Parts: sequence; C-alpha cells; structure tokens
Amino acid sequence: MSPTFGKCFDPNGTRYGIPTYPWRYAPDGYATRRQLRARGLRPGGQPVAAQVMRRCRGRKSGVLVAHLYRVDRAKPVRPMTSRKWGALALAMLARRTCPVCRLDAGYCIPTSLGMCVTCAYPQGQSAA
Repeated sequence: MSPTFGKCFDPNGTRYGIPTYPWRYAPDGYATRRQLRARGLRPGGQPVAAQVMRRCRGRKSGVLVAHLYRVDRAKPVRPMTSRKWGALALAMLARRTCPVCRLDAGYCIPTSLGMCVTCAYPQGQSAA
C-alpha cells in the first residue's frame, strides 16, 4: 500500500472525524453533489456522510477533498416553478445587457471589460 493511499484510507473516521476514502475508492451508496444532481437528487439537508481525498500539489493544504452524501437519504430535486424560470431569465438578460449602449449583446458581458466588445473596442469594428 502506498503512503498516500494509507493517509487517505480511514473508513472508521478516527483520523479525520468522518469516514475517508482514497479517490475513486468510495463504497457504493455514496455520491457527491454533482453525482446526486446527475441522478436527479439533492442532499436534502443531510450531513456529510464521508469524504474522498487525493493529493493535489496545487493546493496549499496538499490534498483535494470531496464530500460524499448517502444516496438512500437523498431527496428528489425540486422542480422549477414559472416564477423561478422568470427570475432566471431576467438575471441572464441583465448579464447580457451592456451598461454603456443598453443593448442585448447576445452573450454574457465579460466582467474584465464591463461592457460589450463593440463598446470596449470601437476602432476595431470599422475594419470588418
């Protein structure tokens, strides 16, 4: 067994407080939030049941952790209501509207520019 595998394998939770497994070695019945969402489920207020851990050189702590939830306790995703769809449409419209020319750019305005590309670079558009 490699030393990294040994540090990440704690099925009783004595070292980290919750059961910990190496990356891709979690037992069946556990899933991350994204995996639950892909199945049409959500955690539904349940606490974190376990975690998977792997080494990651790019992080300050040196490890990457993903929380796992029990699939049998997960609840179905709540359906979108018409008001939620409307609020989402208005939020996306606000992200697409240029604050300078007040036109719908057809794409999300880059936060680095703060305005549409046409307003940010007016001299570059005359060549086309």
